[in-house]
Amino acid sequence: MAAPRAFLRLVAPIWNGSTRSIHGLSGEMAPEGNQRKRTLLQLLTDCFRDVEALREYLLQKQLSNVHQKNRSFTHIEEQYGPYIGGAFFILKQGGAVKFQDKEWIRPDGRGRFPLEFLKFQAVPVEAVDASGCAINYQGLDNLLSMKELQSLSLKRCPHVDDWCLSHLHPLANSLQELLLAGCPQVSERGLACLHHLQNLRRLDISDLPSVANPGLTQILMEEMLPNCEVLGVDWAQSLKLELEEQPRDTA
Repeated sequence: MAAPRAFLRLVAPIWNGSTRSIHGLSGEMAPEGNQRKRTLLQLLTDCFRDVEALREYLLQKQLSNVHQKNRSFTHIEEQYGPYIGGAFFILKQGGAVKFQDKEWIRPDGRGRFPLEFLKFQAVPVEAVDASGCAINYQGLDNLLSMKELQSLSLKRCPHVDDWCLSHLHPLANSLQELLLAGCPQVSERGLACLHHLQNLRRLDISDLPSVANPGLTQILMEEMLPNCEVLGVDWAQSLKLELEEQPRDTA
């Protein structure tokens, strides 16, 4: 663990614009801006004795923010019903929702959205676009009461993992489209949990970094969900090329 004084000597050349350490400047009159910077630096070194402590703090702060974003809006659901409660959660995340026979509702660049949908208490939500949102296992609970949900996009969601996919079975009777492209934490184990979703007609599993054998996985998913179009053409093409490139027995 690095001592605070050693840490100060390392960063002082950058902050002071010279190669002298803070000890070398202790007797000099420093400009007010530099004085403020050193005060901040001392505060940081008092709180974080080494880089690992700072990294742990930032990680915990990030997890806390994700947890906060995935909280349930219980008061909204109690007042307006599960459709409105789930829609409000997605819109606050920055996603979009489509009520049955209605236009898509999306937040603007400042995260604001019209509240007219509060009148749709008896109108089911048929599609949710949560692409790129910070939704996780906890947040998915806000969607499971949408029993008529037909389309769900979780593309590029950094916190959607295998555990999340195992949580989707309550939507088995309605869900027809599931988009998972670009989810870094989804692996073969999570995809195997989708066997409950036999009403799926379209599944996008392209660009999943945690899937070791994408071409083979796509083939297996097509067998597991025979009535579903599984998107991942690049993977299948890649596997086909690999097989073609293998040396053939000419004997």
